[in-house]
Amino acid sequence: MIEELLVENIAIIHRAQIELGAGFSALTGETGAGKSLLMDALELALGERADSDLVRAGAAKASVSLVVNIANHPSLLQLCDELGVTVEQGRIYIDRDVYAEGRSQARISGKSVPIATLRMLGKSLVDLHGQHQHQALLDPLTHVDYLDNWIGEAAIALRTQVAEAHHEAEVAKRKLDAFRKGARELAHRVDLLKFQTQEIEEFGIVIGEEAELETTIGRLRNVDRLANLLRSATEALSEGEPAARDLVGQAQKEVASAAKLDESLSDIEREITDAAIHLNESIHLLDIYLGRLEADPEALENAEARMDGIKRFKRKYGEDEAQILAFLATAQEELAMLQGDGANEEFLADEYDRFNKALIQTAAKLTELRAAKRDEFATSVRGHMRELSLERAELEIKMTPWQPNDTGAEFVEFMFSANPGEPLKPLAKIASGGEISRVMLALKSVLAGKAGVPTLLFDEVDTGLGGVAASAVGLKLRELSKHYQVITISHLPQVASKAHTQYRIEKSEADNRVQTSVRKLTNEERVEEIARMIAGEAITETAKANAREMLL
Repeated sequence: MIEELLVENIAIIHRAQIELGAGFSALTGETGAGKSLLMDALELALGERADSDLVRAGAAKASVSLVVNIANHPSLLQLCDELGVTVEQGRIYIDRDVYAEGRSQARISGKSVPIATLRMLGKSLVDLHGQHQHQALLDPLTHVDYLDNWIGEAAIALRTQVAEAHHEAEVAKRKLDAFRKGARELAHRVDLLKFQTQEIEEFGIVIGEEAELETTIGRLRNVDRLANLLRSATEALSEGEPAARDLVGQAQKEVASAAKLDESLSDIEREITDAAIHLNESIHLLDIYLGRLEADPEALENAEARMDGIKRFKRKYGEDEAQILAFLATAQEELAMLQGDGANEEFLADEYDRFNKALIQTAAKLTELRAAKRDEFATSVRGHMRELSLERAELEIKMTPWQPNDTGAEFVEFMFSANPGEPLKPLAKIASGGEISRVMLALKSVLAGKAGVPTLLFDEVDTGLGGVAASAVGLKLRELSKHYQVITISHLPQVASKAHTQYRIEKSEADNRVQTSVRKLTNEERVEEIARMIAGEAITETAKANAREMLL
């Protein structure tokens, strides 16, 4: 569950902070106030591609910070352990910086991580549903996941067995194919794999090292400038005439004397005392840093050489350290397979046939289970569709046999008809945007409590809706919030009024610059905001009365 979002210097957002809780939260505001920017900020924090155009004009960088509580999610705690992510009292702290010159940096609980790691974790934390994300439902390859997750443990267990059987069959097939290519070509392949695995092993790729090297190289290349800047800072703080430390000390004594005459100054005295302590600590830390700061051409040369090596390996083996290590694991597996003793074509052919038969048999069990459950699943989805004002729409699950792979032996696709009398066709070909949004909500409702991430985020899921349909979407989102933290960016009062908590996104002007802020609304402020959403800027008493009725 997201507990806090802090956005700084993203486009027209100078600084916006939101504290979120469980249940259903709605973010509303006028068109152009910056609602979509919050979605962009969240996507950044969850590992999406960085765009320097998002950096606020005049700022060196844009920053997004998330505090996420995963204490009640064992699978997420396990994933963090596997990724080497530190969890502090059940929480993880995500920071993403995008610099004006184009580069970006990600940290989790203070530790630099590859963007690929952040993206992997992000997909398990928040399910994003914007206008683009809704289109994922139009990809039939995702439909089998909805069915299997609804069926539950039995399907997931069989699917795991199918994936394992498919892997074993694929390995056996690669062994057989490699053998049939001939001993000479096989020897060449072994030599290449030996070279590749030895090269990567000897270099010793470490996840996160590239980011650390960037920091080290930046420091070593700028030792003189760093020293000059910090000496100037030290002189201003402690050595100059007058020095900041002396001035603060003088102020501390004078306010202490004044506090004896007027006790109401005691708090100010404590604040100045704290400031003096922090100032002395800062001076001490600067002294330590300066004491350690020294030019080290050899260390710089080694760091740059190491960085060049990482870039060379990325060109050859993968986009980041994690992909390079994945390439190494695959190469090691293939090398061990090719160097196995006693292999011959007949043996390898029998082995492949055995594993392939096991795959077919296991996949058949999964097919049987899916076939037995698909109608019940479709009926349940249709029930939720009816509640979302798709009273006459139909949805069925089509299963088409295909070559067994790691997901099974059939192609699962949702077939949809919006109106009675119309033939069922693939969902991707006939559903409108508003229908896709509601079908997706129906699927989420069917799966509520069965599987998925702790937070669902919807960006204008109500686009193209109104009246009864919009109200139904609001009720469904509130119902989903029993199982998930639900956050929606909405422009419809029928949806926003169903939220437990409402935030207003506001655009204002300060110092001749437009900026966006976010504010949690009180009950009376919610009445005003809902009335604005009903009637526009000219809020009438009738609109307020309608708003109060909607909020009951």
